[in-house]
Amino acid sequence: MSVAQWVLLVLVLVIGFWAVGAYNRLVRLRNGIANAFAQIDVQLKRRHDLVPNLVEVARKYLAHEAQTLEAVIAARNQARTAEQAAAGAPLAAGVVGTLSGAEQLLGGALGRLMAVTEDYPELKADATMRELSEELASTENRIGFARQAYNDHTLAYNDAVQEFPALILARLFGFTPQAMLESTTSDAERQPVRVQF
Repeated sequence: MSVAQWVLLVLVLVIGFWAVGAYNRLVRLRNGIANAFAQIDVQLKRRHDLVPNLVEVARKYLAHEAQTLEAVIAARNQARTAEQAAAGAPLAAGVVGTLSGAEQLLGGALGRLMAVTEDYPELKADATMRELSEELASTENRIGFARQAYNDHTLAYNDAVQEFPALILARLFGFTPQAMLESTTSDAERQPVRVQF
């Protein structure tokens, strides 16, 4: 073999090793997103399981607030459906956005329920309601931390997919950027909850 052939062989081997390493890194990062989503899924299921219990306790005291209670249950059901769809395909386009929107709706409904409960001292004093409220607040914090971890994994993956020269492999093998989980999507959602009687 001539020197040129040896150089060409070494160059092909270097590019081959780089390609294998870059591909494996993209796979690890994509799997990290799926794992991070699984952690969110666990917390969302916990949240969705708490909501009916919270509503049931509140129902005793808030008979004339049926509309608020029904809104919470409807939002919970919608969020649960979106969560199940997202759990089945956490990397599918659009699924994360649908889940994020449904969870925002549920968060708003829960916020209105908690604001309404402030006007009922006997409900605030109910031990079960306090425990459920504390458990829900703890779960909300866990969801926030899990969302942050998901977004961190997604950012690392998106960076890797869009960096040159790895983007060539990413496009060749169908690695596409993933959506971040957002807590709010509009200025209206960033406004504080207002309850009017």
